[in-house]
Amino acid sequence: MQYTVILVPGLGDSGPDHWQSLWQQQFPAFERVQQQNWDKPTRKEWVEELDRMVQQHNPGQVVLVAHSLACIAVAFWAQKYNRKIKGALLVAPADTEAPLFPEEASGFAPIPMQRLPFKSILVSSSNDAYMQTRRAQQLATAWSSRYVNIGMAGHINSASGYGRWDQGLELLKGLCGTSRL
Repeated sequence: MQYTVILVPGLGDSGPDHWQSLWQQQFPAFERVQQQNWDKPTRKEWVEELDRMVQQHNPGQVVLVAHSLACIAVAFWAQKYNRKIKGALLVAPADTEAPLFPEEASGFAPIPMQRLPFKSILVSSSNDAYMQTRRAQQLATAWSSRYVNIGMAGHINSASGYGRWDQGLELLKGLCGTSRL
């Protein structure tokens, strides 16, 4: 395998029916970041744990698969460490600067607007309660991410009706440069 997939869940972790959890069941080689506090996260702890996970591998072979708040954590991590990983699939980033963003998370605003030092795809939907489409496009442009809007898909999680999410697996394969995972 020329890549190491690391799943990076968002606020609250990804439950058993979330596509990240289902992917991990389907692909046991996929690893998962384990945060100390999923419900009241702090940026420093999340960024440090992500870096610890990445450093366990050859960074040039690491592909991150982040959801929601974890997308913002990845941007902070990239800003701090500038590691040249293989790439990142950033799904349904949460707008930590929005007035309705949960106050339990601290230190995730303002969102870094620097170019990411690795290839990335930002996936959003047209009706995500946590990120307006226009804002997602702004982040994709600032981060130099390929932008993919998958339509009316909510927050692209199990509550929005997403189980295994095969379209996401295809995007991940493209990012990894493989036809099989």
